[in-house]
Amino acid sequence: MTEKHYGGASSHGMKEKPSSASNKIADTKKKNDNEPLEDNSTSELSSQDIRDIKLAGEIAKKVVDYAKSIIKKGMPLIEIANKVDTKIEELKAKPAFPINLSINEIAAHNTPSWNDETLASGLLKVDLGVQINGWTADTAFSLDLENNEENKKLIKSAELAVKAGTDKINLGVKVNEIGKDIEKAIKSQGFSPIINLSGHSITQYDLHAGITIPNVDNSQVFALEEGVYAIEPFATNGLGTVRDGKPSGIYKLDREGNVRDNFAREVLQYIVDEYQTLPFCSRWIYKKFGSRGLLALRLIEQAGVLHHYSQLVESGKGKVAQAEHTVLLLNKEKVITTQ
Repeated sequence: MTEKHYGGASSHGMKEKPSSASNKIADTKKKNDNEPLEDNSTSELSSQDIRDIKLAGEIAKKVVDYAKSIIKKGMPLIEIANKVDTKIEELKAKPAFPINLSINEIAAHNTPSWNDETLASGLLKVDLGVQINGWTADTAFSLDLENNEENKKLIKSAELAVKAGTDKINLGVKVNEIGKDIEKAIKSQGFSPIINLSGHSITQYDLHAGITIPNVDNSQVFALEEGVYAIEPFATNGLGTVRDGKPSGIYKLDREGNVRDNFAREVLQYIVDEYQTLPFCSRWIYKKFGSRGLLALRLIEQAGVLHHYSQLVESGKGKVAQAEHTVLLLNKEKVITTQ
């Protein structure tokens, strides 16, 4: 799952599971694009962490195969989302974030609400995550549901780009070199990379952990160290940037806080305990608490405790294809966990 890049990289660092809704959530850290970012992903990984990271990737691969086997044109997005959630749970894992099911010019951050009636169509991006003990496998693919030649070419472009990125990434590689190869792959097919969407580092319970993996050759020249990274290119026939669209129904805890309403406090405590700083959605809150949960969620949002993601829409309303893999870099090993 991606984030729009605003000229810095954000890090919401909750390293330990909080015991109450008042536990601290670290403030967003931002730096200028020209400065090396604080590397939150280079802390030493334990053998258990590595096992969890690899297992999340193995399960994610099975979920992707399952999703590809069931998704058909005209299928309700809510049915796809519910079936994928169930499959992840059947495989003894948890969703790392709400599945993104984004059509045509919507590049990312579209997940169905509990009563959504949207049907699968067009150029569909499927972005899903699996987590084991807070360690995430983040992966995405695109499907052409209208037998359209340009859709197929856009998908090929994104797939070539993710291969270029995963081939290039390694210990000591500068991030702009990865972006350069991704950009070259997309442009070789006659399309544009989306320059303000990017890959990212991943730490435990933190999907966007402070390092940006660009999709173009930029000025970030610091080298990667051990850690977990998502390579996440987007190819478009549009202008090559995204803008914020309507609210997505996807949230994450952004800071410590509380609410006055007793039931809303109960819902907030559930969010803290269940999701920590990983993204979640209104659909999941409705499933747990019913319609009262949606009202509580609104009160929690009004209290300024949550970040509410916007849908990300291609600025020229061009179609967008996406591909993504998660990579584990160790001193003696490189593993593309989701491939």
